[in-house]
Amino acid sequence: MDVFDRLKQAAASDWAGYVDHEFVVQLGDGTLPQAAFRFYFLQDYLFLIQFARAWGLAAYKSRTIADIRAAQARLAGILDETELHVRLCQRWGISRRRLETMPEHQATVAYTRFVLDCGAAGDVLDLQVALAPCIIGYAEIGLALSPAGVGALGKHPYREWICEYAGDAYQGVAIAARRQLDELADRSMTGRRFEELASLFAKASRLETDFWQMGLDAVGLTLTASETHAPDGVMP
Repeated sequence: MDVFDRLKQAAASDWAGYVDHEFVVQLGDGTLPQAAFRFYFLQDYLFLIQFARAWGLAAYKSRTIADIRAAQARLAGILDETELHVRLCQRWGISRRRLETMPEHQATVAYTRFVLDCGAAGDVLDLQVALAPCIIGYAEIGLALSPAGVGALGKHPYREWICEYAGDAYQGVAIAARRQLDELADRSMTGRRFEELASLFAKASRLETDFWQMGLDAVGLTLTASETHAPDGVMP
């Protein structure tokens, strides 16, 4: 059992609340309201900006070239991931400038600042554990939502999102993140430290849950015209 699986086991209920959240269930079966997905997706762009900063912080906190290179690779991956958001939002008539000037929802602020605080106050291992539910969790969710492979998704309305995280490229990112967690833990993790890290992991998982819930709660909100009248079929 690697460190990531140990963390999941220690925070089992919080982890289940995140990966089995109703938002994920509805996204998987294609019944998630488009308005809920769009609200989440727009906020996720702002979320990724802060996570890019977190990887910059990881490079600063790193003490080896290998760890700096790993942070550099993850930062590049996040920037690539933002292009999915830009591309899809352009289909809805939402420009990159509009994306970058939207206000952050409180759920976005709570999660991203928690991660940045973990990195600022702790070391690289603290930061990686706080990031893990997002980085590795999305890979697990992507696979769970495509049990027969992405080719079997057909005209699933959220096919492009699922493919992003179930695809080989992102799965490779998650595998590398798990490996780095193990390497960092080998250097500095004691039994007592594991308990502290498990607490960080559980908190990050709960904040991920809040991020999904934000999308469901937004269904009843009044959205802007460009968001409300997006074309049918979220992700052709």
